[in-house]
Amino acid sequence: MDNKISFMGANLVAQQLDWNMTEGWNQGDTAANDWYRPIDTFEERFDAFVASAVDAGFDTIDVWHPQLSWKWATDEHLAAAQRVLQKHGVTVASYGANYGDTVETFRRANEIVQALGTNILGGQTSLLFSDRASVISILKEFGHVLGLENHPQKSAAELLEQIGTDHDGVIGATVDTGWFGTQGFDAAQAIRELGDNVVYVHLKDVRAAGAHDTCAYGDGVVPIEDCVTALQEIGYTKPISIEHEPEHYNPFPEVARSRTRLLELLGRGEPSRV
Repeated sequence: MDNKISFMGANLVAQQLDWNMTEGWNQGDTAANDWYRPIDTFEERFDAFVASAVDAGFDTIDVWHPQLSWKWATDEHLAAAQRVLQKHGVTVASYGANYGDTVETFRRANEIVQALGTNILGGQTSLLFSDRASVISILKEFGHVLGLENHPQKSAAELLEQIGTDHDGVIGATVDTGWFGTQGFDAAQAIRELGDNVVYVHLKDVRAAGAHDTCAYGDGVVPIEDCVTALQEIGYTKPISIEHEPEHYNPFPEVARSRTRLLELLGRGEPSRV
Protein backbone atom coordinates (compact mmCIF):
# COMPACT_ATOMS: atom_id res chain seq x y z
CA MET A 1 0.00 0.00 0.00
CA ASP A 2 1.33 3.42 -0.99
CA ASN A 3 -0.67 5.48 1.51
CA LYS A 4 1.13 8.52 2.83
CA ILE A 5 1.64 8.54 6.59
CA SER A 6 0.61 11.74 8.34
CA PHE A 7 1.48 13.27 11.71
CA MET A 8 -1.58 14.41 13.64
CA GLY A 9 -1.15 17.88 15.13
CA ALA A 10 -3.42 16.96 18.05
CA ASN A 11 -0.66 14.60 19.23
CA LEU A 12 0.77 17.75 20.81
CA VAL A 13 -2.30 18.55 22.91
CA ALA A 14 -0.22 18.58 26.12
CA GLN A 15 2.88 20.29 24.72
CA GLN A 16 2.13 23.78 25.97
CA LEU A 17 1.49 22.28 29.43
CA ASP A 18 4.98 20.76 29.65
CA TRP A 19 3.48 17.39 28.72
CA ASN A 20 1.34 17.24 31.85
CA MET A 21 -2.33 17.88 31.12
CA THR A 22 -4.10 17.57 34.46
CA GLU A 23 -7.52 19.06 33.70
CA GLY A 24 -8.62 17.24 30.57
CA TRP A 25 -8.70 17.89 26.83
CA ASN A 26 -10.11 21.42 27.02
CA GLN A 27 -7.09 22.50 29.05
CA GLY A 28 -4.75 21.45 26.25
CA ASP A 29 -7.01 22.90 23.57
CA THR A 30 -7.08 26.28 25.34
CA ALA A 31 -3.31 26.32 25.92
CA ALA A 32 -2.64 25.53 22.25
CA ASN A 33 -5.02 28.25 21.06
CA ASP A 34 -3.30 30.76 23.34
CA TRP A 35 0.11 29.66 22.06
CA TYR A 36 -0.59 29.87 18.33
CA ARG A 37 -3.05 32.79 18.15
CA PRO A 38 -0.71 35.86 18.41
CA ILE A 39 0.22 36.86 14.88
CA ASP A 40 3.60 38.27 15.97
CA THR A 41 4.80 34.80 16.98
CA PHE A 42 2.55 32.58 14.87
CA GLU A 43 4.93 31.87 11.99
CA GLU A 44 7.79 30.93 14.32
CA ARG A 45 5.57 28.67 16.43
CA PHE A 46 3.80 27.04 13.49
CA ASP A 47 7.22 26.48 11.95
CA ALA A 48 8.36 24.70 15.13
CA PHE A 49 5.34 22.39 14.95
CA VAL A 50 5.92 21.52 11.30
CA ALA A 51 9.67 21.11 11.82
CA SER A 52 9.09 18.70 14.70
CA ALA A 53 6.96 16.50 12.45
CA VAL A 54 9.63 16.61 9.74
CA ASP A 55 12.32 15.70 12.27
CA ALA A 56 10.17 12.70 13.24
CA GLY A 57 10.22 11.48 9.63
CA PHE A 58 6.96 12.89 8.27
CA ASP A 59 6.35 14.96 5.14
CA THR A 60 2.57 15.04 5.63
CA ILE A 61 0.66 16.49 8.58
CA ASP A 62 -2.84 17.00 9.89
CA VAL A 63 -3.38 20.53 11.18
CA TRP A 64 -5.31 20.49 14.45
CA HIS A 65 -7.65 23.47 14.74
CA PRO A 66 -6.00 25.22 17.75
CA GLN A 67 -2.88 25.45 15.59
CA LEU A 68 -4.79 27.48 12.99
CA SER A 69 -8.28 28.00 14.33
CA TRP A 70 -11.26 29.17 12.32
CA LYS A 71 -12.07 31.21 15.45
CA TRP A 72 -9.07 33.54 15.09
CA ALA A 73 -7.06 32.82 11.93
CA THR A 74 -6.69 35.87 9.70
CA ASP A 75 -5.48 35.93 6.12
CA GLU A 76 -2.09 36.89 7.55
CA HIS A 77 -2.04 33.68 9.60
CA LEU A 78 -2.96 31.68 6.51
CA ALA A 79 -0.19 33.25 4.44
CA ALA A 80 2.33 32.52 7.18
CA ALA A 81 1.20 28.88 7.38
CA GLN A 82 1.57 28.54 3.62
CA ARG A 83 5.14 29.90 3.80
CA VAL A 84 6.04 27.40 6.51
CA LEU A 85 4.58 24.44 4.62
CA GLN A 86 6.37 25.45 1.43
CA LYS A 87 9.64 25.95 3.29
CA HIS A 88 9.57 22.41 4.67
CA GLY A 89 8.04 20.75 1.61
CA VAL A 90 5.20 19.45 3.75
CA THR A 91 1.66 18.76 2.58
CA VAL A 92 -1.48 18.82 4.70
CA ALA A 93 -3.68 15.73 4.66
CA SER A 94 -6.58 17.08 6.69
CA TYR A 95 -7.81 19.84 8.95
CA GLY A 96 -9.00 18.33 12.21
CA ALA A 97 -11.58 20.27 14.15
CA ASN A 98 -14.96 20.76 15.63
CA TYR A 99 -16.19 23.20 13.01
CA GLY A 100 -18.64 25.09 15.15
CA ASP A 101 -22.40 25.21 14.87
CA THR A 102 -23.15 27.98 12.37
CA VAL A 103 -22.97 28.41 8.63
CA GLU A 104 -20.42 31.20 9.12
CA THR A 105 -18.01 29.11 11.17
CA PHE A 106 -18.30 26.13 8.84
CA ARG A 107 -17.62 28.34 5.83
CA ARG A 108 -14.55 29.81 7.52
CA ALA A 109 -13.27 26.32 8.30
CA ASN A 110 -13.59 25.48 4.61
CA GLU A 111 -11.64 28.61 3.69
CA ILE A 112 -8.84 27.42 5.97
CA VAL A 113 -8.92 23.95 4.44
CA GLN A 114 -8.65 25.53 1.00
CA ALA A 115 -5.66 27.64 2.07
CA LEU A 116 -3.93 24.57 3.49
CA GLY A 117 -4.17 22.80 0.14
CA THR A 118 -6.23 19.84 1.27
CA ASN A 119 -9.88 18.90 0.79
CA ILE A 120 -10.55 16.80 3.92
CA LEU A 121 -12.29 18.12 7.01
CA GLY A 122 -11.75 15.35 9.52
CA GLY A 123 -13.89 16.12 12.53
CA GLN A 124 -17.35 17.06 13.66
CA THR A 125 -19.93 19.81 13.46
CA SER A 126 -23.38 20.01 15.01
CA LEU A 127 -24.40 21.96 11.90
CA LEU A 128 -24.63 18.60 10.13
CA PHE A 129 -27.67 17.84 12.25
CA SER A 130 -29.19 21.33 12.51
CA ASP A 131 -28.69 22.51 8.91
CA ARG A 132 -27.55 19.56 6.82
CA ALA A 133 -28.43 21.27 3.55
CA SER A 134 -26.01 24.14 4.22
CA VAL A 135 -23.21 21.74 5.11
CA ILE A 136 -23.67 19.87 1.85
CA SER A 137 -23.97 23.10 -0.16
CA ILE A 138 -20.76 24.61 1.28
CA LEU A 139 -18.80 21.39 0.78
CA LYS A 140 -19.91 21.22 -2.85
CA GLU A 141 -19.03 24.88 -3.37
CA PHE A 142 -15.45 24.32 -2.15
CA GLY A 143 -15.00 20.80 -3.53
CA HIS A 144 -14.33 19.48 -0.02
CA VAL A 145 -15.31 16.36 1.89
CA LEU A 146 -16.44 16.21 5.51
CA GLY A 147 -15.19 13.06 7.19
CA LEU A 148 -17.43 12.71 10.22
CA GLU A 149 -15.17 11.48 13.01
CA ASN A 150 -16.55 8.89 15.40
CA HIS A 151 -16.27 9.68 19.10
CA PRO A 152 -19.56 8.92 20.85
CA GLN A 153 -20.75 6.57 18.12
CA LYS A 154 -20.67 2.99 19.37
CA SER A 155 -20.84 1.22 16.00
CA ALA A 156 -20.27 1.64 12.30
CA ALA A 157 -24.03 1.44 11.77
CA GLU A 158 -24.56 4.49 13.96
CA LEU A 159 -21.97 6.44 11.99
CA LEU A 160 -23.46 5.32 8.67
CA GLU A 161 -26.87 6.57 9.75
CA GLN A 162 -25.42 10.02 10.45
CA ILE A 163 -23.51 10.09 7.16
CA GLY A 164 -26.69 9.32 5.25
CA THR A 165 -27.04 8.87 1.49
CA ASP A 166 -28.16 12.29 0.27
CA HIS A 167 -24.78 14.03 0.11
CA ASP A 168 -23.42 13.24 -3.40
CA GLY A 169 -20.14 12.00 -1.95
CA VAL A 170 -19.23 15.08 0.14
CA ILE A 171 -19.84 13.44 3.53
CA GLY A 172 -18.11 10.29 4.73
CA ALA A 173 -16.30 8.87 7.72
CA THR A 174 -13.04 9.79 9.36
CA VAL A 175 -12.46 6.53 11.22
CA ASP A 176 -10.84 7.05 14.60
CA THR A 177 -9.79 3.51 15.47
CA GLY A 178 -8.96 4.50 19.05
CA TRP A 179 -12.43 5.83 19.75
CA PHE A 180 -13.99 2.64 18.41
CA GLY A 181 -11.64 0.85 20.81
CA THR A 182 -12.80 3.07 23.66
CA GLN A 183 -16.41 2.25 22.79
CA GLY A 184 -15.60 -1.46 22.73
CA PHE A 185 -16.27 -1.85 18.99
CA ASP A 186 -13.89 -3.66 16.65
CA ALA A 187 -12.30 -0.89 14.57
CA ALA A 188 -11.34 -3.23 11.73
CA GLN A 189 -14.92 -4.43 11.52
CA ALA A 190 -16.02 -0.78 11.43
CA ILE A 191 -13.71 -0.09 8.49
CA ARG A 192 -15.13 -3.06 6.60
CA GLU A 193 -18.72 -2.06 7.33
CA LEU A 194 -18.10 1.56 6.34
CA GLY A 195 -16.37 0.54 3.11
CA ASP A 196 -16.14 3.33 0.56
CA ASN A 197 -17.63 5.76 3.07
CA VAL A 198 -14.16 5.92 4.66
CA VAL A 199 -12.62 9.19 3.50
CA TYR A 200 -9.90 9.48 6.15
CA VAL A 201 -8.34 7.47 8.98
CA HIS A 202 -6.93 8.37 12.39
CA LEU A 203 -5.04 5.19 13.24
CA LYS A 204 -4.87 5.11 17.03
CA ASP A 205 -4.46 2.54 19.79
CA VAL A 206 -5.89 2.76 23.33
CA ARG A 207 -4.91 0.76 26.37
CA ALA A 208 -8.39 -0.48 27.27
CA ALA A 209 -12.04 -0.15 26.36
CA GLY A 210 -14.04 2.25 28.47
CA ALA A 211 -11.35 4.94 28.59
CA HIS A 212 -9.33 6.92 26.07
CA ASP A 213 -5.73 6.39 27.19
CA THR A 214 -3.83 6.37 23.90
CA CYS A 215 -0.63 4.42 23.37
CA ALA A 216 1.84 3.16 20.79
CA TYR A 217 0.63 0.56 18.32
CA GLY A 218 0.65 -2.87 19.92
CA ASP A 219 0.44 -1.62 23.49
CA GLY A 220 -3.36 -1.47 23.52
CA VAL A 221 -6.55 -3.25 22.49
CA VAL A 222 -7.12 -1.90 18.97
CA PRO A 223 -6.38 -4.52 16.26
CA ILE A 224 -4.00 -2.27 14.34
CA GLU A 225 -2.77 -4.97 11.95
CA ASP A 226 -6.32 -6.01 11.06
CA CYS A 227 -7.27 -2.34 10.60
CA VAL A 228 -4.53 -1.96 8.00
CA THR A 229 -5.69 -5.19 6.32
CA ALA A 230 -9.26 -3.86 6.29
CA LEU A 231 -8.12 -0.59 4.70
CA GLN A 232 -6.41 -2.60 1.99
CA GLU A 233 -9.55 -4.67 1.45
CA ILE A 234 -11.74 -1.61 0.89
CA GLY A 235 -9.19 -0.04 -1.48
CA TYR A 236 -8.33 2.92 0.75
CA THR A 237 -5.51 4.94 -0.86
CA LYS A 238 -5.55 8.23 1.08
CA PRO A 239 -3.14 9.12 3.90
CA ILE A 240 -3.19 7.35 7.25
CA SER A 241 -2.80 9.65 10.23
CA ILE A 242 -0.82 8.43 13.24
CA GLU A 243 -2.65 9.76 16.28
CA HIS A 244 -1.43 9.43 19.88
CA GLU A 245 -2.27 12.10 22.46
CA PRO A 246 -0.89 11.15 25.88
CA GLU A 247 -1.82 13.57 28.64
CA HIS A 248 1.31 13.23 30.75
CA TYR A 249 4.32 12.66 28.51
CA ASN A 250 5.94 13.54 25.19
CA PRO A 251 4.45 11.30 22.46
CA PHE A 252 7.27 11.57 19.91
CA PRO A 253 9.20 8.38 20.83
CA GLU A 254 6.03 6.29 20.72
CA VAL A 255 4.85 7.98 17.53
CA ALA A 256 8.18 6.96 16.00
CA ARG A 257 7.59 3.36 17.14
CA SER A 258 4.10 3.43 15.65
CA ARG A 259 5.39 4.84 12.37
CA THR A 260 7.94 2.03 12.12
CA ARG A 261 5.22 -0.53 12.81
CA LEU A 262 2.87 1.00 10.26
CA LEU A 263 5.56 1.03 7.59
CA GLU A 264 6.10 -2.67 8.28
CA LEU A 265 2.38 -3.41 7.99
CA LEU A 266 2.24 -1.46 4.73
CA GLY A 267 5.16 -3.51 3.41
CA ARG A 268 7.46 -0.51 3.19
CA GLY A 269 9.89 -1.00 6.07
CA GLU A 270 12.22 -3.39 7.77
CA PRO A 271 10.47 -5.72 10.23
CA SER A 272 10.31 -4.05 13.62
CA ARG A 273 10.48 -5.55 17.08
CA VAL A 274 7.41 -3.66 18.26
